[in-house]
Amino acid sequence: MAERIHASHILLMYAGSEGSSVERSKDCALAEINGLRDQLAEGADFADIAEKHSDCASAASGGELGEFAKGEMVPEFEEAAFALKPGGTSAVVETGFGFHLIRRTA
Repeated sequence: MAERIHASHILLMYAGSEGSSVERSKDCALAEINGLRDQLAEGADFADIAEKHSDCASAASGGELGEFAKGEMVPEFEEAAFALKPGGTSAVVETGFGFHLIRRTA
């Protein structure tokens, strides 16, 4: 297993999630992220979806997080990201920050 990987993500926060200033409910955020997952499954561009919908500052760069090692991300995110093969996209992952879709880029 790789010690360092590159990944991008799409984050949808909800009211009460860590660092959130959005007002959407948790149920609404989950429905929205599932809809985005469906769009990706139909061939939508990950970076384009991230730029338009992600609540993370990384949205400006298509969700790109760069390279990171184990121990640098929250456990749920790390586990999902490191389980992906390059080019793979995760199922919806929930962390304290909200709901994520993660794409391993390298």
